[in-house]
Amino acid sequence: MPDTDIPHHECGVLGIFAPQEDVARMAFFGLYALQHRGQEAAGLAVSDGQTIRLHKDVGLVSQVFTPANLAPMSGHFAIGHTRYSTTGSSNARNAQPFVIETIHGPVGLAHNGNLLNTAELRQDLLTRGIGLQAGSDSEVMIMMLAGAQGETWFDRIQATMPRWRGAYCLAILTRDGVYAVRDPWGFHPLSVGRLPSGGHVVASETGALRTLGCVAIREVKPGEIVGLTDSALRVRQAVPAERQLARCTFEHIYFSRPDSFWDGLTTHQVRQRLGEELAREAPIDADVVIPVPDSALPAAIGYARVSGLPNNDGFIKNRYIGRTFIQPTDSLRKQGVAMKFLALEENLRGQRVIVIDDSIVRGTTSGPLVRLLRDAGAREVHLRITCPPIAHPCFMGVDMGTYNELIAHRMTLDEIRDHIDCDTLHFLSVEGMMRALGRTGGYCNACFTGVYPLEVDPSQSKTGFERHIA
Repeated sequence: MPDTDIPHHECGVLGIFAPQEDVARMAFFGLYALQHRGQEAAGLAVSDGQTIRLHKDVGLVSQVFTPANLAPMSGHFAIGHTRYSTTGSSNARNAQPFVIETIHGPVGLAHNGNLLNTAELRQDLLTRGIGLQAGSDSEVMIMMLAGAQGETWFDRIQATMPRWRGAYCLAILTRDGVYAVRDPWGFHPLSVGRLPSGGHVVASETGALRTLGCVAIREVKPGEIVGLTDSALRVRQAVPAERQLARCTFEHIYFSRPDSFWDGLTTHQVRQRLGEELAREAPIDADVVIPVPDSALPAAIGYARVSGLPNNDGFIKNRYIGRTFIQPTDSLRKQGVAMKFLALEENLRGQRVIVIDDSIVRGTTSGPLVRLLRDAGAREVHLRITCPPIAHPCFMGVDMGTYNELIAHRMTLDEIRDHIDCDTLHFLSVEGMMRALGRTGGYCNACFTGVYPLEVDPSQSKTGFERHIA
């Protein structure tokens, strides 16, 4: 039962070089720590120095992998992927990693992000007679690597990177190595850590690295290639980092785990400061502050701290209903948001409630949440959002919908308030959001401002490359 009123990320990527470990089993737990970044498909490729073995399918990590299918995946090198689709539909054909045979040996690729010039690159491959069977930009990237010039994989990756425009964090697997690659704008996080037993791990979030016991963690820098090919990292600044970096603000607002650390910031602390800024911008007489679980929990703590109001639970969340692939019956579907949240009447009856949430995208769940609170006896409901209104789509790897789907593009603030039926509504300002980050620049706020760091094509379709492939 997919949640249509939250931003969806494309994926999490993972790469491991661990000569003393069972890398397939390690990768399983690393992917488990990245499951929140994508629940449509999962995959794992392992190399023993000669052969790459691949297993991937649609579903959650726990559904795709079993002891039986992990057992034959022996080796020292691995890459893995959890997917939410932003280019290419959600089917097995687009599951990652992609693995192909090349003149230089087998190569695999796992990708987080979204290229803006995929149509141009795809047409170039087709014109040269190179066949494509998936509908994603990630397949285009691996086919470009297969035909790249250079003596080493470092050289071939470096030669290809200038042609990629947009967001990409990559874990690339060869017969005898793993490479981590990050775009020069630094859109999404990618970090590498050292294993105490020897070897290294690269992952979309530091939480996955710590799950696997990594120490000495650092970010892969924008425009950098990091090779996990022996006991010491090999690093190359393949393309210059852009002067104006464009880190995704939404990583801190919603996507990343609270324990994630990037750009020198811990996500949990940033979210608390977002709540603090909200309390300063939009104070209101009320009795209690409640969060919409889970990403708004730290922000509610921050709001309560500054406002001096008590912070309490108002919703109980079923954390698993959104991850089932069994569709509800018609009668259950009508229950809507009540299948995912239940209100705690004892904490709400007769109360003037401030509700903290991380975002409103399409506006389909905020109204039902407000109704749940009123039905539970809340006297007033004041909604506070920890980011500015999302009025523009993202083209850098976040599925937020089209202009017509975004409620903040179609309605004024007062119209959104009336549509949701809350007493007051306030979105955090861009300035307040950046104060919470402690930054004056270096972030992409295009979904709020409409100012994109790169030229975009608003007509770009998520499944536009699949018209002729059934």
